[in-house]
Amino acid sequence: MKDNKVAFITGSATGLGKRTAIELAKKGLNIILNYRSSGEKARELASLLEEEYKIRTLVLQGDISEYSDCESMVFRGMEYFGHIDILINNAGPYVFERKRMMDYDVEQWNYMINGNLNSAFYLCKFIIPAMRQKEWGRIINIGFDRAQTAPAWKYRSAFAAAKTGLVSLTKTLALEEADYGITVNMVCPGDIRGEWKEADIADVRQRAEGQASLPRIGTGEDIARTIAFLCEENSDFITGSIIEVTGGKDVLSKVKE
Repeated sequence: MKDNKVAFITGSATGLGKRTAIELAKKGLNIILNYRSSGEKARELASLLEEEYKIRTLVLQGDISEYSDCESMVFRGMEYFGHIDILINNAGPYVFERKRMMDYDVEQWNYMINGNLNSAFYLCKFIIPAMRQKEWGRIINIGFDRAQTAPAWKYRSAFAAAKTGLVSLTKTLALEEADYGITVNMVCPGDIRGEWKEADIADVRQRAEGQASLPRIGTGEDIARTIAFLCEENSDFITGSIIEVTGGKDVLSKVKE
């Protein structure tokens, strides 16, 4: 990857987005960090990336579920860097409460669909024209285990509906934008929780030393390395792919009645 490329990562102040920002900064990419409410953490990360990896960063506040916020962030990113080469649609609201579809009100449902599906449309709509001009681009969406099969996911109807819709959008965009040198893929993380979202693989190996349990715990680095690979120049033959990074575990089977 060339050091002048710019990656826009939504929801990158914490969690998987943060770990992805670190991985891409290691490769020499300039990073646009987006946050909704974690401003202090986003600015701390920006300082770390600039100091550690000698790259440039831009920190942007915005709610990706809002069309106007997406438009404003892309405008500011383009104004600052002149181009955006990589879009990683990492952010997306999730309701942790076990909730049946009939218990959602219209506002909650719309927020989930806007934040997990429409947000990708908004950002792609604004960013793809610049990618077409350069005849190069990488778009990576984040899904969930087995999203490509449109599975039932009890108590997660809004999230699952949005992400399975995003699967189809991923595959469709891959076909529509191939002539412009733009690849579009989806990465589906396994059950990576809490501290492990920002952890390195070495952290897990160190903790599991002497234990025979396999597969090991998944980390943010597992997801970030996959995303970084898809962003590479020579990964241009990989497009329209839905890539599961789950350690072979069936995440949805854990759902209790």
